[in-house]
Amino acid sequence: MGKKDATNHYRTLFISDLHLGSKGCEADLFLDFLKHNDADTIFLVGDIIDGWRLKKGWFWPQSHNDVVQKLLRKARKGAHMIYVPGNHDEFARQFLGLNFGGIEIMRRAMHTTADGKRFLVTHGDEFDVVVLHARWLAHIGDWAYETAVVLNTTFNRIRRRLGFGYWSFSAWAKLKVKQAVNFIGAFEVALAEDARKRGADGVICGHIHHATIRDIDGITYVNTGDFVESCTVVAEHADGRLEVIRWTSVAAPAQESQTPTPVPAPDRFAA
Repeated sequence: MGKKDATNHYRTLFISDLHLGSKGCEADLFLDFLKHNDADTIFLVGDIIDGWRLKKGWFWPQSHNDVVQKLLRKARKGAHMIYVPGNHDEFARQFLGLNFGGIEIMRRAMHTTADGKRFLVTHGDEFDVVVLHARWLAHIGDWAYETAVVLNTTFNRIRRRLGFGYWSFSAWAKLKVKQAVNFIGAFEVALAEDARKRGADGVICGHIHHATIRDIDGITYVNTGDFVESCTVVAEHADGRLEVIRWTSVAAPAQESQTPTPVPAPDRFAA
């Protein structure tokens, strides 16, 4: 797909936590997003491929392969693409500094927006104490999370058939549990402080599947969310404004044959 096929064009797109290779990945929704959106620069901010899940059992349907092919096609068509691996795709960290099919692999990056602000771009797992010091616990939590996501995916397929929007049980539960709220808050503060130490105006990360844009003591904290639960990305407009875009529905085939191609109206909230 070239830029002529995309309805919305942004200066930059920040995408994380697709978890290709897991049953919870909303690959069809993400393919629909790629069909209708494009950018000059695309950051893949970690956990694009779920290596943890693939080690336990191979799961790679055609839709997951289609996602990889579409991303590579965007790079071939001229999009500057930077891949910052996370903990689930840490296998890619052995290729830091290399370029595959037009995709640069970096441990972290510094991005300057159109209005001159500097943002540290990192997955964020290095600020997760569980991932750093108790990987066995992280894997147990990953199994429980995967189970919840599979149930949630089935539930939302039923909701879509009934005409209702997407709803994330695990995202709702995380915000209702005090310990989870405290963890999210500590994670955000730690990332913001690291950005401050590096002389940046803000930080853009993923990892915790909680999309938001907010100010933390003068540092702009941005989390891209994911394409498992919330189905969100962060977009930079031509003027440098950052916005979270939620993509929750796929256009029906009959609609897609019409001209112009209708695009599902995303839920949006800006910085």
